[in-house]
Amino acid sequence: MISARNVGRLPTGMSLVSDDVVEFHAARLILLLYICGTEESNNRRRIDGLTKIAKLDFFVRYPSFFIRAAEVLDKSTSIEDTEPDSKMIRYHYGPWDQRYYHVIPFMEARSLINVVKDPGKNQYKFYLTPDGISLAKVLLDLHEFDELKARMLEVKRVLGRKNGHQLKELVYKLFQKEVGDLSLGEIID
Repeated sequence: MISARNVGRLPTGMSLVSDDVVEFHAARLILLLYICGTEESNNRRRIDGLTKIAKLDFFVRYPSFFIRAAEVLDKSTSIEDTEPDSKMIRYHYGPWDQRYYHVIPFMEARSLINVVKDPGKNQYKFYLTPDGISLAKVLLDLHEFDELKARMLEVKRVLGRKNGHQLKELVYKLFQKEVGDLSLGEIID
């Protein structure tokens, strides 16, 4: 992964896709936290657990899987079936993106999120900071994010009340062949 700031340092002729740019993934996760997160009384937004972030991100990035999940849950959706924006892999707890290990510290180092260990559970809570909320509002105003925003609003409506474990179980129940039967590290198509 490379920061957009360093793109000019790439050798001439080397191909670069948005999937390789850390800010591409950071923008999506900032919006995910803002739209799908729980709003607290102090205007902070949070998502409890990396498993929940990964599964919500999966349903946002893979509209065909989200549409099928919504149907099984007897929920209507206006989401169109499109190709994934960025592919994920099958990992221990279902869909996963190794880039989280780069993107989350990137966002934390820029004071866009706070990651706090939940003392009562074996999980972390991910909070948008005031700077993260400000950035999310800027991104929401850009028409380039309209489709992503619409998908996130639908994912929040249909799946937002489920915790990470429930989402993981839903993925394995509905998509055993497409996800559960894959080898660890294999790309989900």
